[in-house]
Amino acid sequence: QSVTEKNIPASHVPPSRTNEHIEGNMSAKEELKDYSQNGAVAKKIASVTPYFPFKGIERFYDIGGFLKHPEIFQLVVDVFVARYKSIGVDSIAGFDARGFILGPPIALALKKPFIMLRKKGKMPNSISGKEYGKEYAGKDVLTIPRGSVKKGDRVLLIDDLVATGGTLSAGIELVKKLGGVVVECSCIVELKFLNARKKLDGLGHKDVPIWFVALTLLTCSYVHARTHTRTHNIPRKTSNNESELSNKTHILNRKF
Repeated sequence: QSVTEKNIPASHVPPSRTNEHIEGNMSAKEELKDYSQNGAVAKKIASVTPYFPFKGIERFYDIGGFLKHPEIFQLVVDVFVARYKSIGVDSIAGFDARGFILGPPIALALKKPFIMLRKKGKMPNSISGKEYGKEYAGKDVLTIPRGSVKKGDRVLLIDDLVATGGTLSAGIELVKKLGGVVVECSCIVELKFLNARKKLDGLGHKDVPIWFVALTLLTCSYVHARTHTRTHNIPRKTSNNESELSNKTHILNRKF
């Protein structure tokens, strides 16, 4: 019976092969600790985050993609925990509804309270904010539990994605209304060409940073959920506004 290298003790394997194996494992582990924006972990998250045409948006991202992969979901949590453990927060507030999925595991890992920012009419004993324009269509109002934020509390706001910044600005205003300080607004991905930063600045929130795991990375390197093939910009008939949006997305794609 032939003896394979697999059954030979490590000390009997040629040194070059052993070193290659060790170096390969170390390299993979180092990559999994690269929590930088658009880094190795961001690319891993992007690889399992599909998009669909939805509500007039050509590329509507579905975080259900990485939720199906526990090891990737854990990486998402790890990225946030690593960042905010060093920055320091008193509580974490998540937006209705996908912020309710991302926020609690991060809050548990940091051992901090989690606060739900819910749509009006869904939560008792709450304080309502001002009406705001939603990212896709229509108006809404956010609420926050009464007494959940004390004066001077450092609050982290979490959501899956930011487009125009309408929802983020509503959350910031609620926290400030209760006397809290918004440490940062943190999301998985930003649709950068919609310029949420400009909207927040215009509403008086220049003091609030926005941070993203993947920035606009997800606009270029994932599998289209409908066709299961890599997506490229396909020429199509559009209005002037749609054409401009498509061109901006194409430019973003070329960056990566």
